[in-house]
Amino acid sequence: MKWVSVAEQLHTSLRSPCAVPSVGWSGVKLAAIGLWSSGNAFSGVMNHASPSGSLTDKSPCMKTRLLECMELLKRARAAFQAGRAFDESFRRVQLEALVRMLVEHECDFVDALGRDLHKPRFETVVSELILVKNEALHAINNLKKWMEPQQVERNMTTTLDECLVVCEPLGVVLIVGAWCSPVQLCLVPLVGAIAAGNCVILNPSECSSHTSELLHHLIPSYLDNECYHVTLAGVNDLTEIVDLKFDHVFFTGNREDGGRVAQAAARTLTPVTLVLGGGKNPCYVDKHCDIITTARRITWARFHNAGQSMVAPDYVLCHAEAKAQLLQALRCCLLQFYGSDPQESRSFGRIVNLENLHRTTDPLRRSGKVAVGGQVNEADKYIAPTILSDVIDSDPIMQQEIFGPVLPILTVNSIDEAISFISRREKPLCVYAYSSNSKVISRLMSETSSGSFCSNDSVLQSLMVVLPFGGVGASGMGSYHGRYSFDTFSHRKSCLLRNTCIECVTYLRYPPYDEHNLSLMTWASSLSQKSQGWCQIL
Repeated sequence: MKWVSVAEQLHTSLRSPCAVPSVGWSGVKLAAIGLWSSGNAFSGVMNHASPSGSLTDKSPCMKTRLLECMELLKRARAAFQAGRAFDESFRRVQLEALVRMLVEHECDFVDALGRDLHKPRFETVVSELILVKNEALHAINNLKKWMEPQQVERNMTTTLDECLVVCEPLGVVLIVGAWCSPVQLCLVPLVGAIAAGNCVILNPSECSSHTSELLHHLIPSYLDNECYHVTLAGVNDLTEIVDLKFDHVFFTGNREDGGRVAQAAARTLTPVTLVLGGGKNPCYVDKHCDIITTARRITWARFHNAGQSMVAPDYVLCHAEAKAQLLQALRCCLLQFYGSDPQESRSFGRIVNLENLHRTTDPLRRSGKVAVGGQVNEADKYIAPTILSDVIDSDPIMQQEIFGPVLPILTVNSIDEAISFISRREKPLCVYAYSSNSKVISRLMSETSSGSFCSNDSVLQSLMVVLPFGGVGASGMGSYHGRYSFDTFSHRKSCLLRNTCIECVTYLRYPPYDEHNLSLMTWASSLSQKSQGWCQIL
């Protein structure tokens, strides 16, 4: 990879729509200290990277990164043990600094995501930056309440005692982000980890290299340098890094890599949260629905970020009576959203690398019939928004993970057939249903299993701070967002603060044992079945 000079960078930045904020003093200062120089840590990663972004040589770079990560872990461990991240005021300051970083460097993030994914400014601001800011502000506004010990309902036995649940930080946690939404998938979990009082090692994806590099250099300028660190390890290095022993690992990515991370974590009994792609999110379209609105919302969700999303609908199960109308409405929406030539649209992104492009185009050519789109330009890493009709379950497009702008449409004749189809496959991150019939919605929600469910819209349930989001079964384990992120990165410690005034009752538990005391205990236990367990005199 060629590393450009400061002058070249400034020239490039001046051509950006965000030129003035992007090329401020901070940008010049970062460049001057070698932000993009060949001597920084990131260039060591990139010089050993293949065009797809995956590392091809694990030595000696892997050893260097591993040693670097060990040093960062040591520093973070020392900071945590010193109680540096424990105070509410410290957590609040760090969260406020994170928000400030996003505000002050908005154009830098727009530029980085534009380079990595050709991501439109609108999508970057709305689905990356605003989302993270909302999470951080929600945590700031609720931090005091979240940190307070939770009182447990008392019963007759604990009338004089105090029963509490105390949330304590886990320690030093590893957060591994994915490339498809590299800012929000790194920083939303980071918000929860900071709010819960942990120290963090953050590992952005090597595939979104410009965004990862930006995070690598901005975070030390805003967050505490002892508690929060960014490492730029490749996916091939993750198992060795997890082996270093963290107190929790939060991983977002594909199922294969997630499985390796989980296996490595199991060796040291490290708990994990896994948010995994690799399953396929179904979307049922009923014969009774608002076809125009349905088509708009599906088109937006599927082709946002050029289809590179873990939560987008992966395929449509369309009722046979609605298929013709839906296809026509989807065609109209694509024309309205991206024009007659989506490659020229400023609202349509690009595939992250050629490896992912080939992974999408190979099954595309061997599945169903192209109803719309299908054009590919490898030099531009472009795949046109594509709709496939007449797709069947055995087609290649239905057998593997697809991170690209392709929407297969399968036909079903009833809600029962749709539920049966979904239930035969592994549990997805999301199930979507479009219908004006509340009974149809209720059946899809109750008779299928998935990480999340949304009716008459798509994706939004995965972005809300008040709802937990995560996988189940093959799509992962654990959840996050809002209070649920705080809980994920906390240990809920049960605390009983006992009084010594009831020894006249508790003496029954002490040896030497006799039948009289056992009879009293048994009698009390029988009463406890109707009185909230007041036989807890042990």
